[in-house]
Amino acid sequence: MNKRLKYTILSLVFLQLAVVIGLLALPPLARALPGEYRIRLARVPGVETLLEIGVTPLPTALPAPARLAAAPQITIPAVRATATAAPTAVPTKAATAAADSEAAPAATAAPPTAAPSPTTTPTAAPLPRQARIEGMTIIPQGFNNCGPANLSINLNFYGDDTTQYEAAAWLKPNREDRNVSPWQIADYVNEQTNLRAFVGSGGDLALIKRFVAAGFPFVVEKGYEPSPKDGWLGHYLTIFGYDDDKQEFLSMDTNLGPWDGSGRIDSYETMNYYWQQFNYTFWVVYPPEQERQVFEMLGAELLDTAVMWQQAAERAQAEIEADPDNAYAWFNLGTNLTRLGEMTGEAAFYENGAAAFDQARAIGIPPRIVWYQFRPYIAYMRVGRYEDMLTLADATLSTQGGRNVEETYLYKGHALAFTGDGPGAVKAYEQALRLNQNFYPAQWALDAITGG
Repeated sequence: MNKRLKYTILSLVFLQLAVVIGLLALPPLARALPGEYRIRLARVPGVETLLEIGVTPLPTALPAPARLAAAPQITIPAVRATATAAPTAVPTKAATAAADSEAAPAATAAPPTAAPSPTTTPTAAPLPRQARIEGMTIIPQGFNNCGPANLSINLNFYGDDTTQYEAAAWLKPNREDRNVSPWQIADYVNEQTNLRAFVGSGGDLALIKRFVAAGFPFVVEKGYEPSPKDGWLGHYLTIFGYDDDKQEFLSMDTNLGPWDGSGRIDSYETMNYYWQQFNYTFWVVYPPEQERQVFEMLGAELLDTAVMWQQAAERAQAEIEADPDNAYAWFNLGTNLTRLGEMTGEAAFYENGAAAFDQARAIGIPPRIVWYQFRPYIAYMRVGRYEDMLTLADATLSTQGGRNVEETYLYKGHALAFTGDGPGAVKAYEQALRLNQNFYPAQWALDAITGG
């Protein structure tokens, strides 16, 4: 064998070894990449399988509960309308340190300078059949940045030039964070800007049109399915137009565009379908001098949080009666009952809320729902079902995206604390703060358990 052939064979052997080593090393390296780059790589044909990136597929539903009532009997006890005072921006530290909620009531606004006196019927004037707000600018979002991007759209509309990245630096310092909750948006507006924000649940299409017709952009939190490969997600949309004749809304979709400002078109039916998946939750930004007008459009039933959650619960129950297999309606019922439990302290609300969440899980609810909505943890915590809390948390933490949801670590910490694992709870709270140092519920929980 001549030297040339010998070296050629050796070169081929070394090349094969290099390929084998590379193939063995690349998957762990790919899985260590930030989520944004993993998702981009996964979109290249064949790459996801070759590198075992693991972006998809996700589980199709949350783990089903171990114990489930065959036919849960959900009741909605009456709540006095006087149970809640005027909405406030931030809860007391003592209340939140007790671990009853992740941060703030869902209906939250800065304290008004002069208490408004909203009427039960927000407006008697008929709305125009079409309306469109002019002067708005679409902003393409960064990775998982729909919250800050939509916030910037609204702030910019009122003359505040905050960029989505400036807002994100406070709202989600961790670029990989998959969720910015509505209460965090309200906190930012009410504490970091000269504008005000209101967050509520149980809205309807008439409310959207009322605000748009009055010139106020209206942001909905909704389910989102941009493609079958992406699966179910949560998303914010800023609605700035409607047309009753065409039964359509115009919105700014910071993920899909269009980028010429013409607006995304969604039918009323489609909007309502996906909005239901987030309990008809919304937020609006407005100048403080227009607060009375905003509160009058909201009406007394949305300003009184006891009434708001009561009516939202009754609405979810009616939707269940119309479609018993609607997992989102069951989930919404659980959320609303748990909110009422947090307000009243009555165990019946938590018990019924936990049963409603069980039913949503049994029917099949997307696993990502607990990236954005966290009341199952609270319901289970208040009825002593700590293993269910850990089951939901561990299912979320088993995914790359879920490991970047700081709320998951907060509630896992609570479950560990209640089961006697103090060091584990401390570790979970600290991880929540590593993901987002501004996530003050985790700091409060950490201080409560360590005496800090």
